[in-house]
Amino acid sequence: MRDKRPVDELSIEELERILAIRKREERQKNLGRLERAGRVVAEKPATVALTPNLSPGGRGENVLPSPVPEGNASKPANGNGSAAPAFEDDGEADYRPTGKGADERFWRSFVNQSLLLVEVAAVIGLVFLGYQMFTNISALQKETASAQAMADEQRRAGIPTLAPTPQLQINQIVLPGGHTPPTAPGGAQFNYAEVPSNLWSLVETQVMQPIAFRPPPTEETALELNIPKLNVDQTIVQGTDWEALKQGIGQVQNGANPGDERGNLALAAHNDIYGEFFRYLDKLEAGDEFYVRTKTKIYTYRVTGWEVVKPTDVHVLNSTGNPTATLISCYPYGQNTKRIVVYAERVGESF
Repeated sequence: MRDKRPVDELSIEELERILAIRKREERQKNLGRLERAGRVVAEKPATVALTPNLSPGGRGENVLPSPVPEGNASKPANGNGSAAPAFEDDGEADYRPTGKGADERFWRSFVNQSLLLVEVAAVIGLVFLGYQMFTNISALQKETASAQAMADEQRRAGIPTLAPTPQLQINQIVLPGGHTPPTAPGGAQFNYAEVPSNLWSLVETQVMQPIAFRPPPTEETALELNIPKLNVDQTIVQGTDWEALKQGIGQVQNGANPGDERGNLALAAHNDIYGEFFRYLDKLEAGDEFYVRTKTKIYTYRVTGWEVVKPTDVHVLNSTGNPTATLISCYPYGQNTKRIVVYAERVGESF
């Protein structure tokens, strides 16, 4: 059976033996080629030289050396009648080294396998260490980010709050309720001519667009307006944008409430569209009274007078330091080029 061991597992003795066998085989091949080519001369019979030799008896007799048997002159190297050397792969010799060579091969194989296991364990250890390092770095980054966020929050808490930048309101430029007459081309719509063109964006955001947020009503919120002389009894909407005044009477969002000790409660409505609730404000005279109702009380206001002003006379919305009310609408009827403003002061309250 052929010995399939690699060269590095063979002993020196085994390698020398294989080398000798290979050299012998090569010589046999060369002789075979020479014989086939007729270049090999048959060997002459060996001449036995007579060499004087003294017999053990000392008589000086010539003794011929014993001839070598012909059958032994070319004894097969492999014992099967052939002169060719035998190899591990010729299938007839099962060579299995034993002794010192086998021990060396066993220990060499053992050492190689042990080193392989050590290398595998080292690679696994490196992978594990890399994973641990990555995990630890990720955890450290999270902890660092959390600590930075907390520190930033604490620092921000110590920063004084800046006063908000005042936002320009349309009521600071033009009085509420302005619109073109219903008979104008295109019908009644907001009168952009009353506002400088560079401020039309305020009209788009504060007048034409419905207010998304309106303050929830409280016990002091104005809920209803009653003007007996004009036969007006309507609920009050918070805001004076276009959509709010479509619903009726709107309250200017200047922070004033009917029950405040000071402040100007400003109410606006259209005179020729959307109910015409303030069409006859010019009929009111000094001494006439009207009422504003909240959730808990009814406040009485007495008219002190009225006047016609330009749409930009926003000073009429200012507080006088007393609890007052102002009613605003476009004027004159059907033209709406100016504003009519009715002034009143609070004179009483009832439950």
